[in-house]
Amino acid sequence: MPRSTINRRAIPPEASESRWEAADGWSVRRIDWLAPAKGAKGSILFLPGRGDFYEKYLEVLSHWNASGWHVTASDWRGQGDSGRLGNDPVTGHIDDFSTWCEDLALLWKHWKAETPGPHVLAGHSMGGHLVLRTVAEGLADPAALILSAPMLGFTASLLPQAVMHQAAKLMMALGDPRRPAWKWSEAPGQVPETRIHLLTHDAERYADELWWRDHRPALVMGPGSWGWVERGYASMRLLEEPGMLERVTMPVVLVATDDDKLVGWKPIARAALRLPDCELVHFGKEARHEVLREADPVRDKALAAIDALLARVAAT
Repeated sequence: MPRSTINRRAIPPEASESRWEAADGWSVRRIDWLAPAKGAKGSILFLPGRGDFYEKYLEVLSHWNASGWHVTASDWRGQGDSGRLGNDPVTGHIDDFSTWCEDLALLWKHWKAETPGPHVLAGHSMGGHLVLRTVAEGLADPAALILSAPMLGFTASLLPQAVMHQAAKLMMALGDPRRPAWKWSEAPGQVPETRIHLLTHDAERYADELWWRDHRPALVMGPGSWGWVERGYASMRLLEEPGMLERVTMPVVLVATDDDKLVGWKPIARAALRLPDCELVHFGKEARHEVLREADPVRDKALAAIDALLARVAAT
């Protein structure tokens, strides 16, 4: 696969940043790469993970655009440069994951009307969870799904989801639900030195994220709140209910690693078996959580599987 030549520390001149409004007027960022002048193969909408921002994914988004796709990425409300919902600028909070699904459903409706088809929905980690739930609930109807390390369980959950959910409910009730659920670093907003070992083997791509955080301070986010943890368990348990994943009948490519230190591998493997038309691209110790921002051998294999799906979708 040809190596990307994009400057990962600059918004490409062919991309444009803007904002869209949720149903309650909340302002959310987006970025768009227009379809190539010779005609688009279709359009891809990408949603990042918890605490993420779309700047981290400029390389893969540019790759899809160069392959002939109109590409859009969006923040989630309450993170990136789309405000905060907690008590401080660092802690990530949400009242309920359904709020994000409703936001995505509205964005999907308008974005689909504005862009050339076929339309593909993609998400990483929490973003993968939310796009999967939004589709399962019938709020979006993509021609295909791309899931990168979707958050279907937490690696730290040593007990069954139901037990961990009850524990999270208790912790949330003991104080302000918006308080941080874990300690992130000694100084608010300061990245722990060991954080790279959770995300990627590629030191240069990891450094890109830190560069963006330094140059766009509004992007900085640390731990999730106890409210986020409890609502996360509730949403993951919802997806586990009989019949939920079976509703997702379009083709899916799911890239994930069994060495993930953030999201659980076993729930991902179970979901891949339940999804009616799913290709699971399984990595081991060669990959960490951010598969699409991994070292080239891993990233190339993941993108090859995704590109093969996109070629099939474009041909229909």
